[in-house]
Amino acid sequence: MTDNIKKLDAEGDVAADFLEELLDILDMDGDIDISVEAGRAKVAIVADGPSQDLKRLVGPEGEVLEALQDLTRLAVQSETGEVSRLMLDIADFRAGRRERLAEQAREAVAQVRESGAKVSLPAMNAFERKVVHDVVLEAGLSSESEGEDPQRYVVVLPS
Repeated sequence: MTDNIKKLDAEGDVAADFLEELLDILDMDGDIDISVEAGRAKVAIVADGPSQDLKRLVGPEGEVLEALQDLTRLAVQSETGEVSRLMLDIADFRAGRRERLAEQAREAVAQVRESGAKVSLPAMNAFERKVVHDVVLEAGLSSESEGEDPQRYVVVLPS
C-alpha cells in the first residue's frame, strides 16, 4: 500500500470517527463505509433500513450534506494537520445526483452538436461541475466554468 493511500485511509478513519459521534449525538442510525476513489478519501453514511432519517442530513438540494462535508474536512484537518479533499455521501445522494448531472451534461452535448452554439448550465457546486466537465470531455467536447461561487456554472463549448 502506498503512503498516499495510507494517508487517505487515515483521513477516512478520522472522518468516520467524527461522523459516528455526530450520528450518536443526533440519535440516528447508519453505517459508515470508507474507500479511496480518484485520489481522495470517500466516506459514505448508508442506512441500515429506510433512509428517511439520513435524508434530513442531506437537505432538499444537498446543502446540509455540503455543510457536513465541510465540517468533516475541518475535523480531519484538525486531527491530521493537512487539508482534506474527502468526499462525503449520505444515503446515496451524490451517487444519484451524479447520474442526473451526467444526463444533463449529455443533453447539453447533444444540444451543442445540433446547434453549434455554446450551452450554459445552471449554477453548480464544485462536485457537480466536475461531473459535468468529465462527461463533456468524455464526449469529445470542451467546457469551462464561469462566474463566481455560489453562482459558478459550466459552459459546454462547440468543438
